[in-house]
Amino acid sequence: MKSKRLLLLIGFLQDELAIPSASIDLAVRHHPDTPNLLPMILWQYGLITLKQLDRIFDWLEMA
Repeated sequence: MKSKRLLLLIGFLQDELAIPSASIDLAVRHHPDTPNLLPMILWQYGLITLKQLDRIFDWLEMA
């Protein structure tokens, strides 16, 4: 089951950064035990840019 914070993060990724659901699903599926690393996994796989990663970290800091 996904935590509320993870669901909020996924919503932010989709709504604010327009990250495709398929990209998010890929990252979650490959590392299901580490949802807190989702932003780094997305970046590591080349699914987001450094600028997007920075925005995600800003969002996480405020959330």
